[in-house]
Amino acid sequence: MAAEQRKLLEQLMGGGMTSRAAQLPLTDPKVCRSFVAGTCPHDLFTNTKADLGVCPRVHSEALKAEYEGLPEAERKKLGFEYDYMRDLQTRIEACNRNIETLQRRLEKTPDEVRQTNALLKAISDLGATVANGLLEVEILAETGDVLRAYDEYYKVRQAQAAKADRERELKALSETSGPSGHQKLQVCDVCGAYLSRLDNDRRLADHFFGKMHLGFAQMRKAYEAFPKEMRGRARPPMPPVGADDDMMGGGPPGGGYGDGWKGGRGSRSGGFRPRGPRRGW
Repeated sequence: MAAEQRKLLEQLMGGGMTSRAAQLPLTDPKVCRSFVAGTCPHDLFTNTKADLGVCPRVHSEALKAEYEGLPEAERKKLGFEYDYMRDLQTRIEACNRNIETLQRRLEKTPDEVRQTNALLKAISDLGATVANGLLEVEILAETGDVLRAYDEYYKVRQAQAAKADRERELKALSETSGPSGHQKLQVCDVCGAYLSRLDNDRRLADHFFGKMHLGFAQMRKAYEAFPKEMRGRARPPMPPVGADDDMMGGGPPGGGYGDGWKGGRGSRSGGFRPRGPRRGW
């Protein structure tokens, strides 16, 4: 879909973008390095809630083929893989922050925490009452004080019933706590969408095979494919390229890929902001 949008834009501009791409050298800062070295994230989420829009940089299949035809040593000197890796890292970290934000929204409210703590204390106190009462019944029975032992056992049974009631209340509170607890929501740890454990297999399959989920899965897989030592190193210096030597300066790392999925934590401009408990798909 992104390719179709780009083609339509080129047609509206009279083929200007095509001719411009054909004239650009591989090291031109207008070239999308993520597209050349791998897959541009802008192409992964078209028509999804994580849509990044059309990439502002040039995607040229000819330049991609030129790059892939270079010897490995020359590709390393260009450093495109580092730019691609940083682009992926920026967007993955933004997605992870969004996941953490959504998970916190599913946590208990202060009032629910207070109720939970009160029930836990009541259950603990009643448990102690039952244990002490049973011990008292045993002692009374051994001394032959049957009537007092019977009265004490009746109190133990009352404490046991009260403890069972508090345990049921605690279970019900745990199942319904949080803003959407009745739906048993959880956050997908890959793409940050809301999932319901009450959904059938077909609906879950629609999510896991959906474009947004697969896009984030592809980005994470591509990032993990980079060697660990490479992920921990700084970008290698660019070789002198004359007038194009500015391509690594005057902008964010990755040749302008510093937008970092705008909005990041919870924003629908690039992150996720659910409009309702079941609309995060």
